[in-house]
Amino acid sequence: MFNAIHRRRGQKGFTLIELLIVVAIIGIIAAILIPNLLDALQKAKQKRTVGDIRAVGGAWFSWLTDQVGAAAAGTANTYDYSGGLATSVSAANLLTTLFSSTSMFYIQEVPVNDGWGNAFDYRWSGNVLSSQVIGICSEGRDGGTTSGCTGTYNMGPFNATKYDQDIVWADGFFIRYPAGAKTQ
Repeated sequence: MFNAIHRRRGQKGFTLIELLIVVAIIGIIAAILIPNLLDALQKAKQKRTVGDIRAVGGAWFSWLTDQVGAAAAGTANTYDYSGGLATSVSAANLLTTLFSSTSMFYIQEVPVNDGWGNAFDYRWSGNVLSSQVIGICSEGRDGGTTSGCTGTYNMGPFNATKYDQDIVWADGFFIRYPAGAKTQ
């Protein structure tokens, strides 16, 4: 009997209880970290979208100001994105305008899709004297099933964790944007 006890102590390995405790601890840690990781991924996509809109919007607004000397940014409580900006512009056509300009290059690349893989909505009124001239919209994570870059937007921020909200930039400033985002 002494030899059997002595042999047991000499064996290497973990008991079933020890293994279950380790698996339970790993499960608890995963349950805490996975939701935070998923939220961080959505936040990164949202920030990428805001950055892309800021870059293209700034280049487009600079081009508009340099080429036609128009589009003074104004202020209002609401903004009618689809009503005043009737003409859609493809990313390729916008790149042709901003990159192959005869005097300056405003941007080297115009992104086709936002951070979630949905197409950006680039629009322009076609009339530089109108109250609304240029606009860029991302339909958010849901790809437009909620609103889809149409209609009138209340100006100002939205809760940054609502990833399905549209992000809208027009005529030199953000109309709808996640709270806390750098909009200038």
